[in-house]
Amino acid sequence: MKLIAPRVKPMPIDATGSIVDLRAVNQQKVLTVTNPVNAAGYLAMKQKTTARLGLGRIGTRYTTRSVLRLRADHAAAKDAVWTDVSADFIHKMGWLALQSTCKTETEYLTRPDHGRIVAPTELDQLKPAFPTPPRVLLAVGDGLSSSAIEANAAEVIPAIKQGLALSQIQIGTIPFIRFARVAVEDYLGEATQADVVCLLIGERPGLATAKSMSAYIVYRPIIGMPEARRTVVSNIHPNGVPAVEAGAYIAGVIKEMLAKQVSGIALKAVE
Repeated sequence: MKLIAPRVKPMPIDATGSIVDLRAVNQQKVLTVTNPVNAAGYLAMKQKTTARLGLGRIGTRYTTRSVLRLRADHAAAKDAVWTDVSADFIHKMGWLALQSTCKTETEYLTRPDHGRIVAPTELDQLKPAFPTPPRVLLAVGDGLSSSAIEANAAEVIPAIKQGLALSQIQIGTIPFIRFARVAVEDYLGEATQADVVCLLIGERPGLATAKSMSAYIVYRPIIGMPEARRTVVSNIHPNGVPAVEAGAYIAGVIKEMLAKQVSGIALKAVE
């Protein structure tokens, strides 16, 4: 019996001969279906969604490349959760490093209630930076994606500052909270007596992106307040809401809160 070797398409390589990172390829621009009836229509449809369309198949199985891409995206999502925002990045951004009551990544994932609390000893570090209550406190938390913070914060924050500066609102020291859940902003608000607190935090990563960030904005937050008082701007990432655009929008929301003295559902009610 004569064996026929399968025809295997080689993985793409760069100018140095190294295999290109699978996740660097934009899936929305790649069609691997063999002999499609309407390739242009298929590609146009892929441009409208991040769903895994047009992957092709070998018999009843997925192609090797599509399976490897799925595993690579899954690995990136796990890395985003288990990897810390680098100390060099925090130092470069000039943030004040704080931490919730969680001590480890495992505790953070299994005890979300601990991630919502900031100890008094940590909050005491804010006092020298905020001797008087600020109008706006901008904070950053790693949340469930360190990748989101490193990918977006450096562009979002200048856009927020620029938008607020047009109304003579200045941003002072920016605290960074490790192992943060959204409610840490309530502790920051009570500690500084800020009029508005805006927390930039990494979203739970998925297979479409591991770099999505959200902004949770509250007018005069207090510990234990209803979640309905929060206003959320989500899906801030390169393939979602662009960082600069999101920053400008967030600045507008903050100014509206200051003018109307409400946030969350109440902000919509007075529009």
